[in-house]
Amino acid sequence: MNASFTPAELRNAFTLLSSTALIRLISEIDDNGPIPPRRLAGTLHDLSAHRLRRATDAARAHALVRVGPGVGLELTTSGAELADIYDAMARWARRHAYPTPICDFTTRLQHTLALLAPMLGADPAEGSQRRAGESPPEPDADLGLARALLAQWLNANPQVPLLPEPEHVA
Repeated sequence: MNASFTPAELRNAFTLLSSTALIRLISEIDDNGPIPPRRLAGTLHDLSAHRLRRATDAARAHALVRVGPGVGLELTTSGAELADIYDAMARWARRHAYPTPICDFTTRLQHTLALLAPMLGADPAEGSQRRAGESPPEPDADLGLARALLAQWLNANPQVPLLPEPEHVA
């Protein structure tokens, strides 16, 4: 990585990027387009209003989404790039049945981010999604690509590790 982030800053970035609500928000907009005003709760109905508000506030503060005139909540260029990185990580995790052969998109991302955190200098001891005794698959070129894309994205978006994390986005 070119930018010099402390382990605490990287830990904050990984906490934000592995937030269930943020992953769902970014992925929903990426897959289905902008979310019209007042449709967020209906679109992500299984997340509480509080969690949606926290995720939306964090995504806006970190310049991942914006309110587009007449269209609602949409991804910024940075948010679209993050969605592409999420997709690359999920493809790798599916191919390697990581962390388990059957699990959801969000869980795959959270575990893969926890696997990548130490590779980028974040302290893996705190906030790791890996279960005790779980051994990750051997890194390969595709995981190396996801790691490189994530490092490049963090360098291009230094506000993500540097902004204080609003409590807990979960």
